[in-house]
Amino acid sequence: TGASSGIGEASALALAKKGHHICLLARRSEELHRIEQRILTLGGQAWSYPVDLNDNQSLEQCVEKLLAQHQHIDVLINNAGRSIRRPIIESLNRFHDYERTMQLNFFGAAKLTMALLPRFLQQGHGHIVNVSTYATHTAVPNFSAYTASKQALDAFSRSLVSELSH
Repeated sequence: TGASSGIGEASALALAKKGHHICLLARRSEELHRIEQRILTLGGQAWSYPVDLNDNQSLEQCVEKLLAQHQHIDVLINNAGRSIRRPIIESLNRFHDYERTMQLNFFGAAKLTMALLPRFLQQGHGHIVNVSTYATHTAVPNFSAYTASKQALDAFSRSLVSELSH
C-alpha cells in the first residue's frame, strides 16, 4: 500500500528488480500506472489497484479483486500512511485529524491484513510488513496523532506475531 510514492514506490521497484510480481495499491491511479509501467519496462510484472484505505467499500472491493486475480499472495506491505505535524494545543478543535490518521495508519492496515489472513492461512504461509516509525519508542513533539496510530499498528503487529508466527 502507499505504492504511488516514497517508501512504497521505492519498495515496489526494489522488489520488482529482484523478480517479485507486484500489486501496487494507493489512491492516486495515475501515479500507480506510472510505477506499473516503470516496472514493466524493467521486465517485471505489476498490477495497479487504486484504493482509498479510508473508505471501507473501496478497500473491500480492492481485496475482492486482489483475491480473485491472484491465487497466491506472499507478502503484504502496509506502508500507506498519513502524518500530521501539529502541537496538541493547536489540535484541540481538530479531533478529526486524529480520526483520519487512525483510519488510514491503523484501521486501514488492520482491515487489509485481516482480509488477506485467510489466504495466508490457506497457503500455509505469508508475510506482513507493517511500516512504522522510531517515534513509537520515544516522545516526539507535534506528532501525537501519527505516533498514536503507529503505536496501535505496532501493538497489532506484536499480537499477530504472538498468535501466528508459527
